[in-house]
Amino acid sequence: MTVQSSQRGKEYLEIAQTLLRAAKTMTDSAIAGQLKALADDYQRRAEKASHVDADG
Repeated sequence: MTVQSSQRGKEYLEIAQTLLRAAKTMTDSAIAGQLKALADDYQRRAEKASHVDADG
């Protein structure tokens, strides 16, 4: 189970990085802000998955 959580956390971080890269290319600041908010959410999910790994 720990391996799955590690993989999930890694995937969340990859998604967050992709969203941040996309946000940097946006000319519409409202959309860029939404992408950054989504990236923050995925970073929190990655941190939560890491805590599950530590507890697991």
